[in-house]
Amino acid sequence: MQGVGFRPFIYVLAEKFNLKGWVENRNDGVLIKINSEKKTAENFIKEIKKQAPLASSVKEIKIEKTGYETFPDFKIKKSESNSDAVTEVSPDIAVCDACLEDMKSQKHRINYPFTNCTNCGPRFTIIKDLPYDREKTTMSEFAMCDTCKSEYTDIYNRRFHAQPVACNNCGPHYTLYYKCNFYKKIDDILEVVAYLTEEGKIIAVKGLGGYHLMCDAHNEEAVLNLRKIKNRESKAFAVMVKNIETAGKYAELSAEEKTELSSWQRPILLLKSKKQLAHPVTNGLSNAGIMLPYMPFHHLIFEKLKTDAVVLTSGNLTDEPIITSNEEAFKTFEDKADAIITYNRKIHNRTDDSVAMLVNKKLRLLRRSRGFAPSPVITDFNTEGIFAAGSEFVNCFCIGKGNQAIFSQHIGDLKNSETFNFYKESYELYKRLFRFKPKIIVADMHPDYLSSKFAEDLHRKFPESRLVKVQHHYAHIVSCMAEHGLNEKIIGIAFDGVGLGDDGNIWGGEFFINDLSGYERFSHFEYIKVAGGDKVSKEPWRSAVSYLFHYFGEEFFEKSDFFRSKIETNQVQNYIRLLKNNFNTYKISSAGRLFDAVSSLLDIVQISGYHAEAPMCLESIIAENITDSYGFDVSDFISFKKTFTGIIQDIKNDINISVISAKFHNTIVNVILKMSEVMKEKTGIGKVVLSGGTFQNKYLLTKTENLLSEKGFKVFSQEKIPSNDGGIALGQLIIGANI
Repeated sequence: MQGVGFRPFIYVLAEKFNLKGWVENRNDGVLIKINSEKKTAENFIKEIKKQAPLASSVKEIKIEKTGYETFPDFKIKKSESNSDAVTEVSPDIAVCDACLEDMKSQKHRINYPFTNCTNCGPRFTIIKDLPYDREKTTMSEFAMCDTCKSEYTDIYNRRFHAQPVACNNCGPHYTLYYKCNFYKKIDDILEVVAYLTEEGKIIAVKGLGGYHLMCDAHNEEAVLNLRKIKNRESKAFAVMVKNIETAGKYAELSAEEKTELSSWQRPILLLKSKKQLAHPVTNGLSNAGIMLPYMPFHHLIFEKLKTDAVVLTSGNLTDEPIITSNEEAFKTFEDKADAIITYNRKIHNRTDDSVAMLVNKKLRLLRRSRGFAPSPVITDFNTEGIFAAGSEFVNCFCIGKGNQAIFSQHIGDLKNSETFNFYKESYELYKRLFRFKPKIIVADMHPDYLSSKFAEDLHRKFPESRLVKVQHHYAHIVSCMAEHGLNEKIIGIAFDGVGLGDDGNIWGGEFFINDLSGYERFSHFEYIKVAGGDKVSKEPWRSAVSYLFHYFGEEFFEKSDFFRSKIETNQVQNYIRLLKNNFNTYKISSAGRLFDAVSSLLDIVQISGYHAEAPMCLESIIAENITDSYGFDVSDFISFKKTFTGIIQDIKNDINISVISAKFHNTIVNVILKMSEVMKEKTGIGKVVLSGGTFQNKYLLTKTENLLSEKGFKVFSQEKIPSNDGGIALGQLIIGANI
């Protein structure tokens, strides 16, 4: 892997074994040539595997005996770019403890906010090309001072060949802009930051992969002001806390969660909140997104702040990509934020914070970006030249090199023009960085997805390539199969909000029998007619009315005032007219819309302020230790008439909505078990693969995995790749490799 200190590690190890030769970092891997006896070479290789740098991943070591040649010493050769084959590019790595100590003890690095070494610091966000050397990063314009150069060239120094190495004398520096004044001394900057935060001000701060907006997480007024700036009324904010001990103050932490929160990737981790933060931070959700400092500057800030928790959210306006350039930051935030903190090193590759949670003691990525991208997934197939365009929402694309599936960082929802431009720019970057030329282009079969249109345009540019359209939920399931190395017939269960089906309807509650070469749709949630195009996903009450109208008819609304307290009568009547007249209607089997409908029935969310708000809030209120559930029927499809009958009766009986939510979730778990048993009985297949955005629901995934395992099924769900549409490109790529 490029940029994790592998060459200096090999150099020191060679010295230890008294070996002579050289190590070279090439774009197709690390090449080592040594004079050695066989036994010494074997021990040397064992130590490589055992002691490899933290952020590296040694997947294969090839050994070849060459013609006789002697070497006077061991040295690091200058990197070469000798083929279109590539090695891995390191993600950005959180600052290490040794560098934090250096900031207090090394004269030239006292409070230096860009301190790094071979074990930590920026990588992907600053790289422009391979091989990974300083002149091919955004550090190229900063000439090393004599002190840094001596560290860089000292084999026994922790900064030996650390490409971003710098100090107070030669490296980039921060500047704070506040009330027409510029502060350049780090001590002055920190003092002003502490003062402004305590005063409830909003600060735009340049981070590793883009700007953040920051305020005191205890100051309700500041958080509400931040919501106005971002035009983000309800979606929860991420919070950075001072250290792992502080994290335990604000959230419940298992040993495994402590480990992942403190890992070198430093993701935002969704944790059960102790509700100690200002209410508008999470707006009442049971989980809080917590992360630890990962830049030296973050640590310096917390040393000065009185508060031990700050909101640190993406520096963008709603639905737009995170801002990276200083010019754009001033243009956007100068009249919105109270101060702007920037620095004079360019961010070459835009990268959001990654988001994850733990389910059954396993890390589950929900947004794969900083700290994880662009590390590849190793597959069992030749993926060379395959481009997978991904989906429309929470997009990531994927390219194939050798047997690697190389994911982009999190891109976002492509319906926004700025985000789509980011998508196109990122493709050009990956194409250049990884020497990529498309031979097979794979896209979602939905004709209106911008990712699909991009794939079609790309196919026109490369007419010799092959264009393949793939069904959305099949790609979801194959994505999970690829992560776990499955290549056989399995039971595939895909639950999400939207995906075009083979019959022209919108799927989302799907049960497949499939392998990597094709699928059979075994069953699905019952089709329900909805009206209003994209409004259906943004207004959960529409799904509720659709289900009630489907199961109980118009009479339900005429004879009962059940829904009147939730939505205005004329809105409901107008919507029913659309359904009756088939005006702008379509059929769905969507799990996402089913969860929307129940959330609306319980009057939790009627109009969504952000994607999947209704299901998230429904999950957030679940009562603990409830084992009851509702009925359902299985025929050619799964009918939820009994489920809605039970929910309505419970509402009329004033059963607490937290109990109703638990019973509904238990019902879906029972549906999954029942269908898995039916499918196993008919096919003999005992392996179940779960995928789709609905399985981001921690309660649902935990209960489903546990119950299926108890009943003898082998269960596979996604871990390193998101189960939402951010992971769908892997499935597309593997399908492309098997056509």
